[in-house]
Amino acid sequence: MTHPLPRLSDIMARDLFTLSATDDVIHAMDQLIARRLSGAPVLDAAGKLVGVLSKKDCIQAAINASYHQEWGGSVADYMASPVQTLSPDLDLLEAAEVFLGSPFRRFPVVEGDRLVGQVSRIDLLRALSRQWR
Repeated sequence: MTHPLPRLSDIMARDLFTLSATDDVIHAMDQLIARRLSGAPVLDAAGKLVGVLSKKDCIQAAINASYHQEWGGSVADYMASPVQTLSPDLDLLEAAEVFLGSPFRRFPVVEGDRLVGQVSRIDLLRALSRQWR
């Protein structure tokens, strides 16, 4: 008898650092650096996912500052939006297919319009390798 594969809800990170779209991008960048994160989900005042700010987005902010001699702006000015998300009900193989077809290293996991977690390539790879041992 075969066992069903785990779902993303079984492996996703649930304790997430998040940003607000109105946060200052410099402060957000400092937080990403201090926490050694490659990015963070961005939530609106109601807690709905509205974007993701990555280190790459922060580099764009730094380039803009260099060209315009003006540093700053809000997270909303630089975040990626709309965001590709995954469902917590996806099984590991379905999620692996999404990762293979995407340049993203991590995805927010959303149920309805609520952020419930995040899954990264390493989370997925770790879980898949456990399946075959």
